[in-house]
Amino acid sequence: MKLTIPASATCLAMAALLFTGAVSAQGRTVSSAVELARQSATLKPGEWVWAPRIAPNGPVLVYVDLSRQLASVYRNGVRIGVTTISSGKPGYRTPTGVFTILQKDARHRSSTYHNAPMPYQQRLTWDGVALHAGGLPGYPESHGCVHLPLAFARQLFTATRLGTTVVVAGDSAHPVATGGGEVLAPSTLDMSGAGDFWTPEKSPAGPVTVVLSRADQAAIVLRNGVPIGRSAVTLPRDDDATHVLTLAGGSGDGQQWIYAGVAGHEGEDGLPVDEVARNRVRIPPDFYRRVTALLAPGATLLVTSAPLAEAGTGTQLAVVSGQ
Repeated sequence: MKLTIPASATCLAMAALLFTGAVSAQGRTVSSAVELARQSATLKPGEWVWAPRIAPNGPVLVYVDLSRQLASVYRNGVRIGVTTISSGKPGYRTPTGVFTILQKDARHRSSTYHNAPMPYQQRLTWDGVALHAGGLPGYPESHGCVHLPLAFARQLFTATRLGTTVVVAGDSAHPVATGGGEVLAPSTLDMSGAGDFWTPEKSPAGPVTVVLSRADQAAIVLRNGVPIGRSAVTLPRDDDATHVLTLAGGSGDGQQWIYAGVAGHEGEDGLPVDEVARNRVRIPPDFYRRVTALLAPGATLLVTSAPLAEAGTGTQLAVVSGQ
């Protein structure tokens, strides 16, 4: 197994209010899921909607949809915010995959681009990709980062913590509704020829993400972005959609997984995984016990049709290391 970090371009950091040509950002805080859904369906560039009272407590997950240039925030599996974004332009495309927030700096300035401000920066990779306030012209225009409206970036900054999971999906060059394998693009995780393994000592602590691949019929476990385990599993192939779940609580067989209503599956917001869905997945008992012992509220489960192995067919998995 070989793990590498791509040479992703660092982003051009410009504050939203200073970016020439950016639209005037507007947003609203609402108090109901119905109003959140209604307003999020008609957002124009620079607009956002925020409803933190819908789910005041619980683990946070951020889902960035490059195809639709939108980001959604989930708390305890329930969508509490949606915003328009601007991601990387051609030649500086924002990497897709599963990330964790590595650093938070409300007053960050770029060390590459003339000390330019990057308000409410939340770093996803050490080579310069981050969420932060920036220009929102209505199309991808950054140098790799995900630009957010200034007021929304401030709200998101207060809602997350170090280790919060951020899933970046889709393809900004093909603006269509996301579905199956778009979570996954050029692989940074070389799993070609890799068999089952369990090496938790490679990353002793940090947030845990489990990825289930229908293409490979395999599961991989990452802690703090580092692969620490893999096993063959059996997954049904009658669903090619991407599903993202968050662990809300419980232990062992009583763990309570809830869906995040990602693009195309908005109706799953906050729904628990039922027994029927659980029983359709076959996981070796020893591997299951090892994994469940590591999980804590806020852990993320990603189910995808994309392969883990470089030799697989389809679009590959991008998992960016937190180290």
